[in-house]
Amino acid sequence: MTEVSSLTGRLLVATPALADPNFDRAVVLLLDHDEEGSLGVVLNRPTPVGVGDILEPWASLAGEPGVVFQGGPVSLDSALGVAVIPGDEGPLGWRRVYGAIGLVDLEAPPELLAAALGSLRIFAGYSGWGPGQLEDELSDGAWYVVESEPGDVSSPEPESLWRAVLRRQRSELAMVATYPDDPSLN
Repeated sequence: MTEVSSLTGRLLVATPALADPNFDRAVVLLLDHDEEGSLGVVLNRPTPVGVGDILEPWASLAGEPGVVFQGGPVSLDSALGVAVIPGDEGPLGWRRVYGAIGLVDLEAPPELLAAALGSLRIFAGYSGWGPGQLEDELSDGAWYVVESEPGDVSSPEPESLWRAVLRRQRSELAMVATYPDDPSLN
């Protein structure tokens, strides 16, 4: 097997050609990527379920919209907390993943993190790929790989994140942001 160059902390942006409805116009933040596989969360799939409905102690710390996001099709009955914490040191209950982005221990008391949190999102489920699976999808042209920004995790308009991430690229990818939702109507 060839060595895998880590994409942890980067975004996978679904290409218009990606046929899987789970990832139609998805923006996935990769939280882990190595030779054993990949794990990420879809940043632009808010659900109608409020954070307070399932994790009441964390509700006041969750950014707007204060809902749970569907992180992907795997383990929808589990929750992941992703938070942006500026600075060099993170508080107890938070593990740095990339830059200022990290995972929150949702079993920890929220007050341990409250003062340090820049933003918090709660995800039901995650997106996962086995060894080599993501690399195959990348070579098939299913995903664009771009740099993430800390604000991507807490975008106040998650439904427009796909276009916003593409629009900020300094390449021909910026043009893809204008791709119609249904090209047959064009």
